[in-house]
Parts: sequence; structure tokens; C-alpha cells
Amino acid sequence: MTKGQLTYPEIGQQGDAIAAAWEQLAKQQEWVEKYIGNTEYDEVIFIGSGSSYYQAQTMATTFRLWLERPASAFPSSDIFLFRDQSSAKGGKKLLVGVSRSGESTEVILAIDSVKGLENWDTCGITCYEDSGMAKQTECLVSPYGKEKSTVMTKSFVSMTFMMQAAIAAAAGGSYSNEMKAVMEQAGAKIKEADDFAQQLLQSNHFTKTIYLGMGSYFGIAQEACLKLKEMSYTWTESYGTLEFRHGPKSIVEPGTLVILLLSETARSYELKVAEEMKGYGAHVLVLTSREGEDTAFADSVFEIGGADVSDEARAVMYLPLLHYVGFWTAVNKGVDPDEPRNLTQVVKI
Repeated sequence: MTKGQLTYPEIGQQGDAIAAAWEQLAKQQEWVEKYIGNTEYDEVIFIGSGSSYYQAQTMATTFRLWLERPASAFPSSDIFLFRDQSSAKGGKKLLVGVSRSGESTEVILAIDSVKGLENWDTCGITCYEDSGMAKQTECLVSPYGKEKSTVMTKSFVSMTFMMQAAIAAAAGGSYSNEMKAVMEQAGAKIKEADDFAQQLLQSNHFTKTIYLGMGSYFGIAQEACLKLKEMSYTWTESYGTLEFRHGPKSIVEPGTLVILLLSETARSYELKVAEEMKGYGAHVLVLTSREGEDTAFADSVFEIGGADVSDEARAVMYLPLLHYVGFWTAVNKGVDPDEPRNLTQVVKI
């Protein structure tokens, strides 16, 4: 294989990146207490751009559920250009910047825009301890998330996991045990996911790909959609699972691949949507913590494991297969995932 020599090994390193993030988090418990565990904040706002915004969505969802406190996610640009439309005035805010490089112009501008405002504090998460954002505000650092490739793969997984583990530490109870279980299981299915994606794409020709996910998986579905676009220049879309039925399902026809990120919270409802799409001619791929009689209708099922933890904790376990689908689609088209058209690793204005 001559293409994807940077991206391919980094997808395979996701388990190691999660383990490194877990180890690093243990060294930054003061950061957790100062920011994520600080109940003085009336609202916590996670911001990022591109993949980092999709991470922010999963982080905010986890925060709201596990800490039972208000949190939201926005593109970084919404905060420095439309701050008052995004967050109502009043109350004490914590702005959490999410950026692999820590150099994205928009996240730095957003953090700068609230500096000096009486009711705003800032912090961040990045993979680069010497980045502009890390010098600008106190950050969690995911050390093994550093990448040579342009597209985010192991950095996305390691940063999402690390922030969720920080939220778990602040929440107490069984949440940290769940994140530890994910850390211990995360690498187990990577080789199987690689083989599965190759076989799926060799055996079928898809003209459209749709990603469906709800709750903490909506951001993951958006990320998977972006990976396919970035790596292979394939037009694809992502939707909330039940929302897809309200109009967008009209695009489904034979040749459409529908990938469902199945939750346990809404399992029966989501499977009804997937079965409906199969009836319209779609090839349905279900990613699930556990196969069952209820998934037997699907054309393809990939069991990611993690049935012993919550939907939120399990989120990063969906990503290896989703990343491999993007990777092998690109390679099969003769496109180099290492050299995505029009893209750079750091986006600056």
C-alpha cells in the first residue's frame, strides 16, 4: 500500500492513545477540580472547529448527563462573532477550547474575545503542550494524540476520551470505572474493524453513505461523515437517527449505505428506522455494543463491545470502524488519505 502511510497506522494506534490519555489525566487532577468539577459555573461551553466541534458536542452531552449541569457546544466562530446570540448574558461561564493543534485561529480568537469579561473563564484541551492555546489558557494535554496526518483520527479519539474521563472524575460514582473499562477494551476490536471495513467495501459499491446517531453519538456520526468527505472526496451526510425520517429519507435508494450508530438508550426506535431504510433498498450497517435477534435484519452488523458501560462512555469505541470506512473508500478510489484536497492540518484565518 503506497497511499495512506501516515493515516493508516494512526487509526490503528487509537487504543494506545486512549491509554496514554488515561495516564496523563491522572497527572492533571487539579485541572479537573479547577474547571470541570467547579460548580460555580452556571454554564460550560465547549467550542471547536470541524472535527473539534464534533468532539465538543459529545463532550457537552456527557457533561450534561453525568454532572447534571448546563453545557453546550458551538463552533468557535459562533463565540467570537455571535457570542450573545449563542450564550445569554448573565451567569458565570466556562469556555472550553477544543483543538488538536491548539493553533486554530478561530478557537484562539474565541478565547481572546472573552478575556477580561468579568463572568467568563477559559480552559482547553489539545494534543500540543507548547501550542498557542496552551500558552493562552490552562489545558488538558493528550500527549499521544499528536499526528502527522492531516485528518484527525487518534487525536479525536484520545481527546474525546480524555475529556469524558475528566467529566467522570468530577462526577464520581461509577463513571470513572466505566471509562477505565473503555480504556481496557478500546484496542481489542481495531484489527477486526480494519478487516471488516475492507471486506464491506470490496464486496459492495455504494453511491451514497448516510451516518445516523443520537445523543452522544450525533457528534460521532458527524465526525464519521466528515472523515469520509476529507479522505475520499465522497459526498455524504449525517443526521439524528429519527430526524432522518422527516424528509431526508427520500434520498435512500439501492446503492445507499446507511450506517447506524446504535445506542442502548433508544435501541428499539433506532432499529425501526434502520429497518425502514432497508425496505427502501439501502444496505444497512449497524454498529452496536451487542448483536441480537433485533439486529438480524441488517445487511451488516459490527459488534464493537462495551455492552457493560453506558452509551456515553462507549462513544469512542465506534470510531475505528468509521475511520477505516473512510480510509478504505479513499484507497479503493485511488485517493491518498494523507493528502486531502484543499486541506491543511491547521486552519488559520
